[in-house]
Amino acid sequence: MSSPANRPILDSKPENGLEGENYDMAAKEATETTSSSDDGATALILTPAADRAIVWKFDLRILPVLAVMYLFNSLDKSNLGNAKTAGLEKTLGLVGNQYNIILSVFFVPYVLTAPFLGILGKKLGPNRVLPAMMFSFGCFTLLVTAVTNFSGLMAIRWFLGMSESAFFPLVIYYLTTFYRRGELARRLALFYAAQSIASAFSGLLAFGVFQINTGTLADWRYLFIVEGSCTVTFSLFAFLYLPQSAAHANFLSEEQKELAYYRMQTDSSSIVNEKFDLRDSLVIFKQPTSWLILAIEICLGVPLQSVQLFLPQIISRLGYDTVKTNLYTVAPNVSGAVMLLVLAFASDLTRLRFPFVAAGFLFTFIGFVIYVAIDVEKQLQVAYFASFMMTWGTSAPSVLLDVWYNNNIAHEGRRVLLTSIAVPLANLMGVVSSNIFLNQDAPKYIPALATTSAFGGTGFFLTLLLGAYMITDNRRRDAKQGKVDLRNISTEELRDGPASERFRWFY
Repeated sequence: MSSPANRPILDSKPENGLEGENYDMAAKEATETTSSSDDGATALILTPAADRAIVWKFDLRILPVLAVMYLFNSLDKSNLGNAKTAGLEKTLGLVGNQYNIILSVFFVPYVLTAPFLGILGKKLGPNRVLPAMMFSFGCFTLLVTAVTNFSGLMAIRWFLGMSESAFFPLVIYYLTTFYRRGELARRLALFYAAQSIASAFSGLLAFGVFQINTGTLADWRYLFIVEGSCTVTFSLFAFLYLPQSAAHANFLSEEQKELAYYRMQTDSSSIVNEKFDLRDSLVIFKQPTSWLILAIEICLGVPLQSVQLFLPQIISRLGYDTVKTNLYTVAPNVSGAVMLLVLAFASDLTRLRFPFVAAGFLFTFIGFVIYVAIDVEKQLQVAYFASFMMTWGTSAPSVLLDVWYNNNIAHEGRRVLLTSIAVPLANLMGVVSSNIFLNQDAPKYIPALATTSAFGGTGFFLTLLLGAYMITDNRRRDAKQGKVDLRNISTEELRDGPASERFRWFY
């Protein structure tokens, strides 16, 4: 696809970037033109100030909406843990491992349908498919209010898994159509922090809703009414509001749209808004690194889902009642969001990915090992601190790992296909998490905690292995072709990935 306008663009990057200038003035500077050819053609100048003006608009207009959407997505996916503490099992007559089966069944359609919805999102646009998915999972959340038995809840969880399956992969792809590679980690972290905030807010919301003592419904049913209603309402707004891509954002001027397109063409995609070709996109799986990334996603998925689904049960071992247990999940989840932002901003600042992914895995490993090794009832403070480390080590790797491999794929079709398989694969590990936290192991859950820590340790090792390979391969390419600064290579040249002569890994 060609640029929105056939004017050349000069990328001017002086060291002093007018950091203190007003953004409106910066936007005005973006429209300045200069003669670029004998026939009088003009070129737009992408100054640092103009660049920041465009990014600032994306930060204000796109990120908050996506963050709220993901907050509701996280609430609707993880509210069963809160409902369980308020008597869901007793109300529905669940026995044995039926609760674990209900958690597990969610992930089967989640994985099976995610690649297809991801491809649909690429074809129709994430700005249309994401709100449609949100509307669907909001409706299914509302329907939980009407279930009366195990089979009814299992059926709804199946369709809930389908409707949520490609949500996060599509958001990742959507953000890569607005932000350069070096801008992506901290933006995705701000977005993903909504999940940690959702987990914290879920505890607060459950604390408030469970105080409702009037009406004929069980307390936990009100939780699904509130969350489902808000989700459906916001999805309608998102459908009308979200733009197709940076070059189609109606809050940008025509000149800024051209500059936004140029930003993506040179530092995100080889061909912006390229038509999806399945056969061409499948080439991504010929690269060995893709399979190692999928292995790391598996190692990430077990700790991630264990914390998301069972943190209330883990903290309940501290000996508090139902209300306090939900309340005590708030601080660890908030600290997880803070740690995510710290690691993501550091990653963008240093332009390094794998050291921070590895750090997250290490936090997870240590947190779960501590919880297994100590006497929780006698060392409450240490145990509670370990729950903080668990949340530190699940949020950051999830974001930075996805940013890491997206940064190395300039081909849009391959990028969305790998993301639509990798992210659901991590979520599929919820099947493992759901079936290792068994009632007969309560309240200690030693087998589950030990298994989760093992996956965290393996993920740490595999991340270091992939990072070492990328460093070594870059050095090999530099020795053969001469040293090349990654920031000076346009993504237009990197369509074929490692097969491209000037390709260098963003590690």
